[in-house]
Amino acid sequence: MKLGLARALSRAFKSQKRLAKLVEKVINPKARRPKRSKTRPVAERPQLAEISTFGSNPGRLLMKTFVPSRRLPKNPALVVVLHGCRQTPESLDSASSFSKLASDRGFVLLYPEQRNANNGHRCFSWFRPSAVARDRGEVLSIRQMIDEACRRHRIDRSRIFIAGLSAGGAMTAALVANYPMLFAGAAMIAGMPFGSSRDAMSALRAMKSGAREPAGGWGRPVAEISGDTTSWPRITVWHGDKDRTVNPLNAHACVDQWLEVLRIARDGGKEERKAWGRLQTWKAPQGKSVSLYSVQDLGHGLPVRKGPLAETSDPYVIPSDISLPLELMRLWGLGKVF
Repeated sequence: MKLGLARALSRAFKSQKRLAKLVEKVINPKARRPKRSKTRPVAERPQLAEISTFGSNPGRLLMKTFVPSRRLPKNPALVVVLHGCRQTPESLDSASSFSKLASDRGFVLLYPEQRNANNGHRCFSWFRPSAVARDRGEVLSIRQMIDEACRRHRIDRSRIFIAGLSAGGAMTAALVANYPMLFAGAAMIAGMPFGSSRDAMSALRAMKSGAREPAGGWGRPVAEISGDTTSWPRITVWHGDKDRTVNPLNAHACVDQWLEVLRIARDGGKEERKAWGRLQTWKAPQGKSVSLYSVQDLGHGLPVRKGPLAETSDPYVIPSDISLPLELMRLWGLGKVF
């Protein structure tokens, strides 16, 4: 008798529980759905591969590359990107999306990286004469990386481009001064003119107040190492008008340097007002050109296009009204191939 009563009560309890669940479903249909994570899935970041063997490496730098997983076009282009102080290739690439552009447009990316052992702030040593002398120091290390990337991926040597931010921008100027025939295009972002400093203290003064023009003009430091070179890349200089780290006066010194080197008259330029700031362009009859992108309301950094996903994890990659990576793709003729 007691056993039968217990079974009856158990069945009644189960029925009541099923009824309660059914009522809950009707009243609140979302209640029984599995809980979703509030955090959005994070897109997988492209992996940069470290290459350990690429030459004598006198500058003791690291070499990292990104090669699209899709099959590369025959003889692809190579884009070299030099990070700034307190950056890594990974932080710069993630914020700027250069690797995504490489995947869409079928080129190889090369990221030289400074070691903490060389500089505690991970700055390239653009201010040390021994680091930027032809076939010595850090410039030779980067030249060796370029040669290794060309060998591995059968790079079209007529389509090697370089861009650098801050200390990387100053090192870009040093590389172009030393190896002008190596590059088809160069972008110097918030950088310094070549030969503007000889040590860390003079570099800091020049960054803050503007570099002093050397005796013989800004073209002299480049002419002393480039000799009678006649082949030069297309030069673009980028700077934010709110840069408090590198005085915008240095951008004008950079322009003066390359105008002298290319023998282009300063007063022959064209100026255009843009939504993002001011563009000045100087062209020579031989097709050589120098451009200055003065980006309004931009601090010390590399501009990327504003938008819902424009917040970056790198403080030196800054949302703006112009996308430097996309503009470089246009200038360098790197259109979509996939």
